[in-house]
Amino acid sequence: MKVTVVGAGNVGATCADVLATREIANEVVLLDIKEGYAEGKALDIWETAPINLYDTRTIGSTNDYSKTADSEVVVITSGLPRKPGMSRDDLIATNAGIVKSVTENVIKYSPNAKIIVVSNPLDVMTYCAYLSAKVDSSKVFGMAGILDTARYRAFLAEALDVSPKDIQAVLMGGHGDTMVPLPRYTTVGGIPVTELIDSEKLDAIVERTKKGGGEIVNLLGTSAWYAPGAAAAQMVEAIVRDQKRVFPVCAWLDGQYGLKNIYLGVPVKLGKNGIEEIIELQLNDAEKALLADSAKAVREVMDVLDNMNSVQA
Repeated sequence: MKVTVVGAGNVGATCADVLATREIANEVVLLDIKEGYAEGKALDIWETAPINLYDTRTIGSTNDYSKTADSEVVVITSGLPRKPGMSRDDLIATNAGIVKSVTENVIKYSPNAKIIVVSNPLDVMTYCAYLSAKVDSSKVFGMAGILDTARYRAFLAEALDVSPKDIQAVLMGGHGDTMVPLPRYTTVGGIPVTELIDSEKLDAIVERTKKGGGEIVNLLGTSAWYAPGAAAAQMVEAIVRDQKRVFPVCAWLDGQYGLKNIYLGVPVKLGKNGIEEIIELQLNDAEKALLADSAKAVREVMDVLDNMNSVQA
């Protein structure tokens, strides 16, 4: 069983490390365009095996996709961060070109792979990978909701002074300021969170969750990697071990929630075939309005990509 992680930066290397340490696959291939970078990271991870007592082999490669052949799952973390003076459209054009190339190479050697996209802007890069892969949408999806709900649950655990293990939550919509946390579906040990915390504190936590990535950037001067890497690894585990986990995932909607032809965060069942079911919650009018606003924001960015014709060319 082989899993590939494309992009050996902080997020990709963290994902590969978690996959190896938890023995989720027999072999983890780490690939990067920078000469020797993936090989060095993979070697460093492999040298922890005698310490952390695991058998998974980590192998690095500089742009040699033949080493990724027959991967069960491929995680794409490739892309550039937004730089000063770079417009949103510039970022989309640059990263779409990278994600398109990576996806085509991945599919060439692993036509049956499930593809998890982590590259930003998340929703539109998942759409880009889907257009490039030319496979069923159940095999191409994005990691955002698990990270966002992890932040939400971590903040709640702090506020309530409880174990994060006991907090379950659902979050929908795009990755960013328009995400839609759903307090009505948030529980602590099965108890609705609204019975344990006042609405003002809960609203503050929801707002902090929406800006969770920015909070890390302000502190570190760069984006997060431990939580995103672990979140992507959790999705890989659900697929490889056919766990049928219910996770919020950036998925292609074809009429669900009244939305069509859009990648958006929704709860799904994740197993060996990728997305095995999209779960439709009974949203109230306020929640539907928030989801519609989020979908509108995501579609605007998807339209930017469509207008560039960068993927279809």
